[in-house]
Amino acid sequence: MSLEGKKVLLVIAPGNFRDEEYFDTKAELEGEGASVATASSASGEITGMLGGKATPDIKLGDASAGDYDAVVFVGGTGSAAYFNDEKALELAKSAFEAGKIVAAICIAPSILANAGILKGKKATAFSSEQGNLEGKGAEYTGEDVTRDGRIITGNGPNAAKGFGQEIARALSG
Repeated sequence: MSLEGKKVLLVIAPGNFRDEEYFDTKAELEGEGASVATASSASGEITGMLGGKATPDIKLGDASAGDYDAVVFVGGTGSAAYFNDEKALELAKSAFEAGKIVAAICIAPSILANAGILKGKKATAFSSEQGNLEGKGAEYTGEDVTRDGRIITGNGPNAAKGFGQEIARALSG
């Protein structure tokens, strides 16, 4: 499968993103030829929970869903900073409304739930988020990776590779 010409935005927390969920997902997508950009509300080098370093290409507030084929929210404890962040919620909602692929892993599916785009959708997340997802109308699956149309969710670091592969499949279809 070739994702040549496809553009993906990975959104990482201002600190304490989950390394595997960022690096493994990025590697899967780039390995298939996608162009991957990174956004965050912080600028400069950001450190993941396991010590990995990433430098955002764009500020979260400057990111436009229309510029990408997929918008992906990376988990880790730091991603809770986006649960009620207007810019993050608007990015998720506008990507969904524009027909883009919207994905989130670990606790980040709560961003999608809080943006109102999981209502009536099957989704998974780290178990701590089950109540929030269900409270916002999602059908929680508990699976490693769940795809419901253009929405893809993963439940944590062990699912990162499969999560990246599912996003790649969705982009190629």
